Amino acid sequence: MINLSNEADAVYAAQFETMRDSGAAQRRTDAYRAFAARGLPNRRVESWHYTDLKAALTKPAPLATTHSVTHALARTHDAVRLVMVDGKLRPDLSDLDTLPAGVRMQCLQEALASAGPTVTATLWPDNADDAAIALNGALMQNGLVVTVAPGAEAPRPLELITLVSGNEPQAVFTRSALIVGAGAHIRIIETHGVLDAGTEAASLAGAQLNHVLTMRLDADAKVDLLTNVAGFGETSVSVVSLIAHLDARARLNAHQLIEGGGLLRRQIFAALDGEHAHAAFNGVTLARARQHADTTLVVDHRQPHGESHERFRTILDGQAVGVFQGKIIVRSAAQKTDGVMQSKAILLSDGATMNNKPELEIFADDVKCGHGATCGRLDRDQLFYLMARGLPRGEAESLLLAAFANEAMAGIEDEALRDFFEARIGAWLTGRAGA
Repeated sequence: MINLSNEADAVYAAQFETMRDSGAAQRRTDAYRAFAARGLPNRRVESWHYTDLKAALTKPAPLATTHSVTHALARTHDAVRLVMVDGKLRPDLSDLDTLPAGVRMQCLQEALASAGPTVTATLWPDNADDAAIALNGALMQNGLVVTVAPGAEAPRPLELITLVSGNEPQAVFTRSALIVGAGAHIRIIETHGVLDAGTEAASLAGAQLNHVLTMRLDADAKVDLLTNVAGFGETSVSVVSLIAHLDARARLNAHQLIEGGGLLRRQIFAALDGEHAHAAFNGVTLARARQHADTTLVVDHRQPHGESHERFRTILDGQAVGVFQGKIIVRSAAQKTDGVMQSKAILLSDGATMNNKPELEIFADDVKCGHGATCGRLDRDQLFYLMARGLPRGEAESLLLAAFANEAMAGIEDEALRDFFEARIGAWLTGRAGA
């Protein structure tokens, strides 16, 4: 056993011993050693300066063992669903018999038993040096490995649902992979939340989720990714990570909606490893009360003619804290790179706080890159204009805030999915106005 002095780290050491032989033992050991060398990140770690994970996880929850589901899950999308509850695939809740042609799914444990070099390289990429991801690699309970054949085009989206249930605080560690062959196209909906936010949110206040999705896009592949994280209790701790590798002319169009919930960090690491690779990351964060919502993004341009565009909107109320850390790296070989990053935030109360930290690291001399960050309040003139025409103040505010947030969702190509995300934003704003 690896012995650590910190009480929380000692709990993780014991949990690692129980998971060591659950597939990929050497990979797990390497990951745990990487975590043990760092420990849980705190404010002294630059990339975690605004989010103290060590302080939030002084009492790690036990690994999830409860898998009870007594009712059907509401279907919100016309999508093929793959459902994990407490780190375990639930075939009875999943659409395993309707997977599109050219799409193959395996449980993580099954994939590890027969993992080839592509699966291994995708599950453990080299472009994310992060303690939370290392801890995930050591303690991962299960996950999904989805492979899309070259040239395949799935007519319906694939929804990967990760839920936490149970009556006691528990920790869920999942790692999934998406491997998209050359010229293939697939839409992915990534949903994270509690089993039933309407009836079980209070009992799940102490939920701890650490999820990693790794992606490999071969040449000319295209992925539309929509991520929604919602429903966690006020004392929950969630880290949801995306690690992406793009080959030549691959395109990743990603949107995320973060709806508060305790302490939540969404982190993205994207490596554009092929010429003319294109990545777009857009997102909306909504937080109220004492919620803490962190989006951290690193886009690494490694080859010429790459493009990356990032547009994020944050709305904060009450004592909420928002974080946006965005970094664009342009390597010396990545000439002709076009990179733009933008973060805008609206603070609805005096107690809300927004931390913006956009960065550029450019080692090439023929590039077009820029970033911008703003933080302010609703425009009083616009608010007066709407109220002067008969709208109540709350409705006028919601209308302006919806327009502000939906700017970041305009790039969703599927109209039905765009409408769904905009409806989620509208519901949050309506709830705020009625509070």
